[in-house]
Amino acid sequence: MDATLHVLIVEDSEDDMLLLLRELRRGGYSVDYLRVETPIAMQAALDRQVWDIVIADYTLPGFSAPEALKLLQQQCDLPFIIVSGTIGEETAVAAMRAGANDYLLKGNLARLVPAVERELREAHDRQKRHIAEQALRESEERFRQLSENMTESVFWMADPNARQMIYVSPAYEPIWGGTCQGLYDDFGQWFEPIGADDRHRVETNFFAQALLGQYDEEYRITRPDGTTRWIRDRGFPMQNATGAPYRVVGVAEDITDRKLTEAALRRTERLDSLGTLASGIAHDLNNVLTPIMGIVELLPLKIPNMDESTQELLEILHDSTHRGADLVKQILSFTRGIEGKPTSTQVTHLLAEIRKVIKQAFPKNIELVTDFAPDLWLIAADATLLHQVFMNLCVNARDAMPNGGTLTIDTANLTIDENYARMHVDAQIGSYVMVTITDTGMGIPAAVIDHIFDPFFTTKAIGKGTGLGLATVMGIVKSHHGFINVYSELDKGTRFNIYLPATATDQAEAQANAAPRSGHDELILIVDDEVAIQEVAKATLEAYNYRTLTANDGIEAIALYAQHKQHIRVVLLDLMMPSLDSITIIRTLHKLNPAVQIIAMSGLATNEAVKTTMKEPVQAFLAKPFAAPELLNLLARLCGHG
Repeated sequence: MDATLHVLIVEDSEDDMLLLLRELRRGGYSVDYLRVETPIAMQAALDRQVWDIVIADYTLPGFSAPEALKLLQQQCDLPFIIVSGTIGEETAVAAMRAGANDYLLKGNLARLVPAVERELREAHDRQKRHIAEQALRESEERFRQLSENMTESVFWMADPNARQMIYVSPAYEPIWGGTCQGLYDDFGQWFEPIGADDRHRVETNFFAQALLGQYDEEYRITRPDGTTRWIRDRGFPMQNATGAPYRVVGVAEDITDRKLTEAALRRTERLDSLGTLASGIAHDLNNVLTPIMGIVELLPLKIPNMDESTQELLEILHDSTHRGADLVKQILSFTRGIEGKPTSTQVTHLLAEIRKVIKQAFPKNIELVTDFAPDLWLIAADATLLHQVFMNLCVNARDAMPNGGTLTIDTANLTIDENYARMHVDAQIGSYVMVTITDTGMGIPAAVIDHIFDPFFTTKAIGKGTGLGLATVMGIVKSHHGFINVYSELDKGTRFNIYLPATATDQAEAQANAAPRSGHDELILIVDDEVAIQEVAKATLEAYNYRTLTANDGIEAIALYAQHKQHIRVVLLDLMMPSLDSITIIRTLHKLNPAVQIIAMSGLATNEAVKTTMKEPVQAFLAKPFAAPELLNLLARLCGHG
């Protein structure tokens, strides 16, 4: 090896050039170099002397590596190495096909000296062989070197006329699930995994269009493990010394993630439409449930001497009505975003309800084991949303044990210290309530466990799962400032640990069914187009020492308020009214009396609806259906005796 290296450097950065020179000198070379930045300067340098090698940056302000390579090829045959900060797969392939000998990233200059030494040796060898043939073999070798570093795309080279695979990169094996050797032995194995709907089209187009440069197909393959992958496959013809296409090089890219994202977006659009429908249904259901809930709470006042059997029936009706209201809230929380009202909650009570459901509804071959800590701390939570979390995890556990097994639910108090918080990114130092749900089912494969909380990710068959359950679980737990850990082992089972921050309170806050407070003969205007809601609200308020006026629409409400504004203490107003919208009603009442007190009601209490309403002169918002104590205690506060 001649220790003096004559290098022509196509580079606009002197600092980058100095880095190149440093690497070459470290490799033992004495470097004779010239830096050029323009085609004119490069042409002059080529005319002036003989160079051993050309090293070019890919992009210069007024010049580029492809242009420099073309200029070099017009005059002589020298090794040409591209050094770039970044270079994409297709760009690299194009450069190698054009005749570049190698490419390096500026962040990996340790490869420079070996690359230079290799290219100098090969330049010496090329002098002994026919230039065109050797250039072709070099191009193929460089293609292999490039492709073997790519993991998400398969690079291949084939001879369509001979139906022979000449080269396929190692990425073929993890993506296709087959072996490279098997493909060399039988080119037909490339097409065998393609789905029946796509195979004939892809195979026909490959042999008809690949040598013409028109092969670009998307298709699905089924791997030996039964999973499906989406592939985009493109081919580019290679020419021999006479310019005739005789081989094809190609890139087969795994585009499964992109296809799943597109499908997820389509599902999201359908869910948006479903959300609009659900919102309308929820509004109507809440208007139906509101009078039922009110009557259930009024009946004990109207019939004080009910027998025990009637009281039990009434209690069932009461619980069922509240559960129906909670279910509507859950639907809206998913489709439109309802913010729950956190209260001090005892998790044991929620899990006791779920235990009843499991015993009644789960298959008898699933054994339920519970171990609830007797002194469990309280948490600040929306009980309905947490009920959804625990129920969802239990249903998943049931589905993981189709042949039966054991479902275990445990609770414990846990104090997280600094060391634990450092090891778990979502954990904070403090006190937590831990709920553990364990099954003895099939387990979760290690390859997918990191994705189980991703929206629309599911291992269930089409039609068996939406991929939204665990995403919703994670969203609810995070909204409560908690976190989840998952442990699973194939064929042994899965354990979910749910951590929820404990509160400092000793007792649960009073719920909506706390003792209601009576009025002091105040006059309340009830505005609602639902006659049943009007009548039940009227009966409830009058039973608790209020006087009432009722209006069926906004025009009647404004007229009544104008007539009685000196005596009306509070207006109870439904937001969805016929003939006159609620915002106009609110603003008109405020003009009649700037001190008017308004409680807005709605059966469609989305976050946006609440925010919009509370921008108006409204004192409170009441979501339908509501319990009588919730309304009565709110009125007592507004009337000044709460």
